[in-house]
Amino acid sequence: MEMHEMPCGRFIDPLSDFGFKRIFGSEANKDVLIDFLNVLFAGERYVADLTFNQNENNGQISILRRAVFDLCCTGADGEQFIIEVQRVRQEYFKDRCLYYSASLIRDQVEAGINNWKYDLKPVYLIGLMDFCFEDSSEDHYLHEVRLVNRSNGQLFYDKFGLTFIEMPRFVKAESELSTELDRWLYLLKNLSKLDKIPAVLEESVYDKVFRIAEVCNLNKEEKMAWDAYLKVKWDNENSMDYAKKEAMREGREEGMKEGMKEGIKEGMKEGVKEGKEVGMKEGMKAGIKETRLQVARNMKTRGFDAETISEITGLTPEEVRNA
Repeated sequence: MEMHEMPCGRFIDPLSDFGFKRIFGSEANKDVLIDFLNVLFAGERYVADLTFNQNENNGQISILRRAVFDLCCTGADGEQFIIEVQRVRQEYFKDRCLYYSASLIRDQVEAGINNWKYDLKPVYLIGLMDFCFEDSSEDHYLHEVRLVNRSNGQLFYDKFGLTFIEMPRFVKAESELSTELDRWLYLLKNLSKLDKIPAVLEESVYDKVFRIAEVCNLNKEEKMAWDAYLKVKWDNENSMDYAKKEAMREGREEGMKEGMKEGIKEGMKEGVKEGKEVGMKEGMKAGIKETRLQVARNMKTRGFDAETISEITGLTPEEVRNA
């Protein structure tokens, strides 16, 4: 392989910015997005048709922060959908999703209307996440957030919803796919890794996705854009790997240094402690022996014989003679 060639798979990644917009974001492919949304909402809402909106919403007030969507569209009945793809963890991702949704609700009132009755159109946001919420369980990858009454659990308002899909937690194998949502999520997660079309994904809508996503079907400009994405992706991955290795190396070195410091510190503490204990023991022994020697001296001055003194004090005959 020549140095300028980019190694890649048969299909593009649908969760990349380029791949997602190519597969879902064009008028020619809107039937693909309609199918995915209808499968995802499973009867809660039926999407008959879609119109793609602009991806940037500046709001009616200049000081409001603009909202830039990955994909925004309106259904045949006026319902609005935001689809967001988030590859990396973001501190305020939930907040951003709420802000985006609220911006569509806020802007439903047109400037100059004097008798608006607050008849809102439904707004839904779908977040496809390549990370997991910190507070979610390992077997729970689909989060359908709705406004409900806490006292009885019943739906309070049916025209607003947030749906989050944690792709890392969807781990079903091809043989385990039992629903249309299973098949869609399997396709989104694994498309860029496949080299052939699985039998379980041979329906017409999936067949269209495979045709759209096949690298050999990209034109020159699209292929350049895809190659550019891959280069950035691999550069980032290599940088992350290097940073992790450096962090581990520095961590090991720092850990060894800290360990040696703590070891010496603890060793000194233990040494002092043991020294004190040994010193006390030795001091007691020396004190007792000196007391015995003093008793032996007193007994000698009073005329006791060496054998008697040794027996009473516990000193050896030699120690009695030298006392």
